[in-house]
Amino acid sequence: MNITSTAFTENGMIPKKYTCDGENINPPLSFQNIPKNTQSLVITITDPDIPQEIKEKMGLHVFDHWIVYNIPPITEIKENAKNIGLPGLNSRGQPAYTGPCPPPQYEPKVHRYFFTIYALSTAHLPNFEIPPTRTQLESVMKGYILAKAEIMGKYTRI
Repeated sequence: MNITSTAFTENGMIPKKYTCDGENINPPLSFQNIPKNTQSLVITITDPDIPQEIKEKMGLHVFDHWIVYNIPPITEIKENAKNIGLPGLNSRGQPAYTGPCPPPQYEPKVHRYFFTIYALSTAHLPNFEIPPTRTQLESVMKGYILAKAEIMGKYTRI
């Protein structure tokens, strides 16, 4: 299984349009070679390059930008997608997409953003009373993961 985007290439720069400096909407994503027995998908976007000071202040190892689960086994997510599955909580505590936005006053200036797609063998992960965090979601989907793919893009505000 693999994931691609028409907006950026692997290890390439994410266009401003998809960031806090632009329209702050998700980029288009396409998925190839999804396992035949896939019942649902999960998408996450994470930034492991957040400054140490922010990691400590917020108690994070990575910053979660977008989490969506119980997505039907589709082959693409369109730009600015709505209602494709159930939202999880990003690191701002919101059930929504929040685009790349590395704080320019900290190193590193260029951050990496990992767009990860998971193919699951279940159509529906358990309902949560409130939208789950990525950690909560990962703990319940462990036994259902058929395949995983990732593309990494970069962004800087300098």
